[in-house]
Amino acid sequence: MINITYDLPPKEKTAVALGYFDGLHRGHMGVIGAAQAQREFKLCIFTFNCDTTLPKFSSPEDIISFEDKCARFEKIGVEYIFAPDFAEVCNFTDEEFVRDILVRKLNAGFACCGRNFRFGLGGHGTPERLCELGRKYGILVEIVEDVCLDGELISSTEIRDLIRRGSIEQANRLLGYELSFCLPVVHGNEIARTMDYPTINQIIPHTNVIPRLGAYVSSAEVDGRVFRAITNIGVRPTVTDSGETVMETHILGYNGDLYGKRVTVSLKKFLRPEKRFKDLSGLKAQIAEDIAKVSE
Repeated sequence: MINITYDLPPKEKTAVALGYFDGLHRGHMGVIGAAQAQREFKLCIFTFNCDTTLPKFSSPEDIISFEDKCARFEKIGVEYIFAPDFAEVCNFTDEEFVRDILVRKLNAGFACCGRNFRFGLGGHGTPERLCELGRKYGILVEIVEDVCLDGELISSTEIRDLIRRGSIEQANRLLGYELSFCLPVVHGNEIARTMDYPTINQIIPHTNVIPRLGAYVSSAEVDGRVFRAITNIGVRPTVTDSGETVMETHILGYNGDLYGKRVTVSLKKFLRPEKRFKDLSGLKAQIAEDIAKVSE
């Protein structure tokens, strides 16, 4: 079981991967892999669980939620996570960060980061400074080179832009997995049910980057089973004027009650932008057309 909160440092030495890891994309996995390769140490992550926003963002723009991030950490064998709010550590000097967090809190024997990692007050701590402080405090430090795919640098900024544009297949390629949302199912207006296409409704957190509004080929995982699905992300202009962005998913071949349960929906391919129809019959015809494409 992954240990996210603890009062005492681990008894065993840890290998700490440092970073915000806001998408856990292929580049982030390169950093984590460097720590994972230190077999004599327990794998540990230093990241953030931000109620406040990191300085480089004007507003929260997580690619995946902190909960989804932790679930992925657990799958790859992470044993410890230290995830303070940024406000709790932003006034540490670079040396205080190494001494008080890496040494005293995390019992680090190894630490690694990417070329762009910054730490300490004002972000003045560089990877080279981390190496210098590592030598002082007995921590082996590795600076992990950037990861490229087909000559293209993998970055969270680029992935966010692809998600906003609806280029979900390319975003998934850079992520190394399908963009997914594991969210509780909430009650909606149940209009889709009257058209013979029942959907589950989920609300994407405001801290996440919102994909381009429209219909997607998707999949839904329910009780360990994966179903083909069609997902619409939008404000539902044909049936409501609330302005609230909702993710609605019709799960092919499933008819159970999922209210209150957490369901993982993964986006595979953008089909079309969201649009307003004259009436529900037009909407029903479009849904049927979308489902036919999923079934191909």
